[in-house]
Amino acid sequence: MIRTKTANDIVKLARSSERITTREFINEIFDNFVELHGDRYFGDDGAVIGGIAYLEKQSVTVIGIQKGRDLEENIATNFGSPSPEGYRKSLRLMKQAEKFNRPIITFVNTPGAFCGIEAEERGEGEAIANNLYEMSQLKVPIISIFTGEGGSGGAIALALADEVWMLEHSIYSILSPEGFASILWKDSSKADEAAEIMKLTAYDLKELGVIEKIIAETDNQQDKSSKQISQNLKNELINKLNELQQLDDEILINQRYDRFRKF
Repeated sequence: MIRTKTANDIVKLARSSERITTREFINEIFDNFVELHGDRYFGDDGAVIGGIAYLEKQSVTVIGIQKGRDLEENIATNFGSPSPEGYRKSLRLMKQAEKFNRPIITFVNTPGAFCGIEAEERGEGEAIANNLYEMSQLKVPIISIFTGEGGSGGAIALALADEVWMLEHSIYSILSPEGFASILWKDSSKADEAAEIMKLTAYDLKELGVIEKIIAETDNQQDKSSKQISQNLKNELINKLNELQQLDDEILINQRYDRFRKF
């Protein structure tokens, strides 16, 4: 797959309100989705969707970060920036998945974790760190798909997986191009230049070995429909889960550990 757009163009596409949302992917790919709510500590975070569903005949746990398409939806989902309770909800569902031997599939689309004072008061950093610690030891397969933005710890808190995939026009980085430009050059207007050198596109990260797969959004430079993208992703998930479920628990965990240690 050859990149035909600039990194800055891909950043704009990744942030577009027209991108397929987590809820839309769930509706297209899975059957009989039952959404579960709450972290059992503080409340329910609208930025994180999670529950149980079927992938063909396989029972799975699905978790994802949701963005809205308009202002009302974005307010309800905090513009896709989870609070501590969102990460704790996701971990609760992942531990439940392990208990019942269900594979875990996560969808990531976030500019980063919510950075408000109240989030810090409720332990945002601890919630993210605990997710990373626990996900590294889960005895079930985990596949994470970046569908839009993948910002810093807020993204990796749902992406410590056996395989990490990205949609063709998604991004994954330690911070935004604007933040990078502000730190490096004291000028956020150089974000387009920063995007090119940050290696944040799916193409760059596949070449660097940070991700395993790119899910195509175009065919001969023509945009695919959401149904085509979802069907392709569904087929890829079925095949990879069949492969991962053949592995012994200890091998699965060791391979996941080695995957992240290589960086």
